[in-house]
Amino acid sequence: MDFRLPDEFVALKKMVRKFTENELFPLEQDVINRESARGTTDAPSLAPEVEKHLMKRTEELGLWGIEVPEEFGGQELGALAKVIVVEEMNRSIVQFTLPPDAPNLNYLKECCTKEQYEKYLLPYSTGEKRSALAMTEPNAGSDAAAIETRSDFIDGKWVINGTKAFISFAPKVDFFILITVSDRVKRKKGGFTAFLLDKDTPGLQIVRNVNTIGDMLTYELVLEDVKLDPSQVLGEVGNAFIPLQNRFGVRRMELAARCCGYADRLIQLMIEQANIRTTFGKPLAERQAVQWWISNSTMELHAARLMVYHAAWKVDQGHKDMRKEAAMLKVYCTEMLSKIADRAIQVHGGLGVSKEMPIEYIYRLVRDFRIIEGPSEIHRWLLAREILKDGKPYDAFRQ
Repeated sequence: MDFRLPDEFVALKKMVRKFTENELFPLEQDVINRESARGTTDAPSLAPEVEKHLMKRTEELGLWGIEVPEEFGGQELGALAKVIVVEEMNRSIVQFTLPPDAPNLNYLKECCTKEQYEKYLLPYSTGEKRSALAMTEPNAGSDAAAIETRSDFIDGKWVINGTKAFISFAPKVDFFILITVSDRVKRKKGGFTAFLLDKDTPGLQIVRNVNTIGDMLTYELVLEDVKLDPSQVLGEVGNAFIPLQNRFGVRRMELAARCCGYADRLIQLMIEQANIRTTFGKPLAERQAVQWWISNSTMELHAARLMVYHAAWKVDQGHKDMRKEAAMLKVYCTEMLSKIADRAIQVHGGLGVSKEMPIEYIYRLVRDFRIIEGPSEIHRWLLAREILKDGKPYDAFRQ
């Protein structure tokens, strides 16, 4: 078993770390100030002109399309390369995402027709277009099968009515991947249909932004008699549920990589504070409580990183069913970061909860992470269900 990263991935990791420290770290105080000042508006924490500069800079560095197949204009470096980059960039709190967003790319790649490839997949893979998944509803969050947005085939058109909630990036995207119920009897067992919905489609409204804890901007969509041609169906009619689950697996893996990046940054801050801060005549580095916070955090991050890299490696080896791995990553890595963020605040005291450091920002952000893409309780239940169905403990190395 070779646990070394390939030389080209080591070089990639170093290059992205340098980019993060040189380009993203200097922006952090401005991000904190903008996020604090926006109140209940949806003003972005990253100024548009700054985001444009970062887009140009990352394109120059060859960081676009890391996992995109070469046939779509990408680098085809795979999932492991992508999580390495995601981890390194998320040592910073600057909310900047490389194009394209991998989970939606995988969904499109799996389901697009030739016509949709030209109109959606190709420009999405090159960063010319943006997309968002529109699935969550006011009464359907963790239980995706409970969605009620209807799609009815009437006079040669699909007519869609319903409400979607907590949809990220809505005003910035060019199109949505919209999940609907096309058969209210079959539902997830053959009754879910996905559509490619352009943002300017008549009947679609972005009615309001929904403010949440942390720096996550979400929106509510209303669809009133939205009419779509059959050519807008993504995948097979009634069979959206399986590719949707695969899409979630990719998202959860990347979210876990983000947690590793933030945890790495917090541990570094704890080490620095412990070495320079003195209380009651002794440096914090000599306090057993602080030593244990740092050692426990280090062990937990090491375990999380190995889990993330192993899951990404499995994807690169062609494994399709990643439900167990995705569930474990989502639970372990978000809860790991929650504990480390709490310890980092304790080490820094009042400074830790101030807006002069990124710690409180990460502390709030990770509380979102434990909800989005499915809360810990749901993933524990799903994991237990799969293990009990198998009748044996999970073993990543059992043949």
